[in-house]
Amino acid sequence: MASIEMIVAARARLRGHARRTPLLSSPFLDEMAGRRVFVKAECLQHTGSFKFRGGWSAVSGLEPDVRKRGVIAFSSGNHAQGVALAAKLHGVPSVIIMPSDAPKLKIDNTRAFGAEVVLYDRAKEDRDAIGDRLSAERGLTLVKPFDEPLVIAGQGTTGLEIAEQAEEEGIKTAEVLIPCGGGGLSSGVALALEASAPSFTVRTCEPEKFDDFARSLASGEIKRNAAMTGSICDAIITPEPGKITFPILKRLAGAGIVVTDEEALRAMALAFKRLKIIVEPGGAVALAAALFHGKALESDTVIAITSGGNVDTDVFATALERFG
Repeated sequence: MASIEMIVAARARLRGHARRTPLLSSPFLDEMAGRRVFVKAECLQHTGSFKFRGGWSAVSGLEPDVRKRGVIAFSSGNHAQGVALAAKLHGVPSVIIMPSDAPKLKIDNTRAFGAEVVLYDRAKEDRDAIGDRLSAERGLTLVKPFDEPLVIAGQGTTGLEIAEQAEEEGIKTAEVLIPCGGGGLSSGVALALEASAPSFTVRTCEPEKFDDFARSLASGEIKRNAAMTGSICDAIITPEPGKITFPILKRLAGAGIVVTDEEALRAMALAFKRLKIIVEPGGAVALAAALFHGKALESDTVIAITSGGNVDTDVFATALERFG
């Protein structure tokens, strides 16, 4: 299982490789939200997403003789790029299984990092089964996107940075809002904050109709999404919470928050206008929760992670045209 000790070890392996992303703020966003809003800009991480942390942690954490045979991963794009770049920098091969409806930018970037990309239909095919088959056939090590302790540990380094930066800003207590798919980032950050900022509370944020974590946390047991397509927030659409991540968040997280696609687009436009950062729809749901779901929040201060910035040009243009 993932632990604070694993997160600290992952941070040591990431030192000199991952960026310490900034904690941003804007008085305009504070006024809109009616509270202090800080934004942890993981969209500025290598590959444009926090996923580089988990990718590097997983690849660097393998035994050398295992690592040299190569790795395989499945992802809608951000985990794909994180693992592909980590593998490239370690000089080992990678195979990435991606949904055919993933943004073209993410597919192209993954190939540019030297990975072999295998596309699948997420509405009809089982990516886990594809990954199991290819890893067995080629002797590759499967790096799961969220239900993998080494990946969770890498994502948890974001939480260690948040605790340090919050202390620098004089923040004593806050709700930390996190875009959530399978829960790798949320559970890693929750473990890190439990040890380094125990007065902070993690809140998962998801798109409407794909709120498996919010429903699971409310019921106390894992709930599945009815569909796997139908939201612009492709980066955080997963079938259900992870078997490793859910127990962590059941213990440590507050109630989940659900936002609409429209709110995600509006948050993208505001992030660009007020913070000068580019955020993809799935990466903007936590900021959307901070700005438009104040009644669901309890703290005077919130920290929203913008988890990724890999957005196709037409989607970003839509956000600016409608809400810029």
